Amino acid sequence: QVQLVESGGGSVQAGGSLRLSCAVSGYTYCMAWFRQAPGKKREGVASIDPSGNTAYADSLKGRFTISQDNTRNTLYLHMNGLDPEDSGMYYCAAKPSALCTLRSTAAYIYWGQGTQVTVSS
Repeated sequence: QVQLVESGGGSVQAGGSLRLSCAVSGYTYCMAWFRQAPGKKREGVASIDPSGNTAYADSLKGRFTISQDNTRNTLYLHMNGLDPEDSGMYYCAAKPSALCTLRSTAAYIYWGQGTQVTVSS
């Protein structure tokens, strides 16, 4: 059984940075971060496969970086240049397939409880 536990969310001023962490128990293949703002659909942020290949939502390239430690027990999301539009609940997700996608949440069967990010202007 895979368990995911996020941490690192909080409140920050626009232009600031945060690092989110996701503690992973159990073996996973593709791992990703998603986010959801109030009243909006959950959207893909970034993904990383077992080979370390990464993918990002086009609008976030250059500001966000996904990474994992060598044991793949911790997933990170480094967020720089934060904007109020980045506010929302951030979720760690995993799927038992190496084929990563950010287009749909349906293939991700493991989810964390989320960590809140609030960016004020």
